Amino acid sequence: MITATVLKRDRQTYGFVISGHSGYEDAGKDIVCAAVSVLAENTINAIEAFTDDTVDVLETDHREGFLNYRLKTVSDKAALLLDTLVLGLNDISRSYSSFVKVRVEED
Repeated sequence: MITATVLKRDRQTYGFVISGHSGYEDAGKDIVCAAVSVLAENTINAIEAFTDDTVDVLETDHREGFLNYRLKTVSDKAALLLDTLVLGLNDISRSYSSFVKVRVEED
């Protein structure tokens, strides 16, 4: 199962941790894993391309299915991009609830 943890401080998302493998299908054919990966990677790329926000933590381990991403500060643009990620993750979780879990962790 993929667990996506949305990190919030003062009700504002500042990062996320995604871990695990969905197990929906074999590697290379897993549409659930691919969907989650694309959402997360596109969010990181968009924040880098369209904002001046600074990354505090970026840890990845593709073999283990692990991504830890946290911002030092969150601009309005970055907040919108992170909220879009959460919207997508929640949609995937609703459709594939046996394979993806989304939780929120408030500091």
